[in-house]
Amino acid sequence: QVQLVESGGGLVQAGGSLRLSCAASGTMFSIWSMGWHRQAPGKQRELVAVIHTSGTTNYADSVKGRFTISRDYGKNTVYLQMNSLKPEDTAVYYCTTSGGSWGQGTQVTVSS
Repeated sequence: QVQLVESGGGLVQAGGSLRLSCAASGTMFSIWSMGWHRQAPGKQRELVAVIHTSGTTNYADSVKGRFTISRDYGKNTVYLQMNSLKPEDTAVYYCTTSGGSWGQGTQVTVSS
């Protein structure tokens, strides 16, 4: 079972930026697709971005052009660069693997 530890969340004003990081333990990092999900209060959890082992990325329509997912195999880490943040981006963000692992989540709050 892999362990995922997220960091980088916080409070930011609308229009600002944050970068989330997710450090993965274990030696299986290179075989998984990695993703970021989020869940806002009272809303369903949604997939925000995913990066496959090929390097191919996919994004939710709501974040396209603003968020960028990347991964560093040397550091077993996946990142989510979030720019032009909006209040509706406020949520707990979770790092996930295609193997079914989830991190504990990091809170992102965007004030208007």
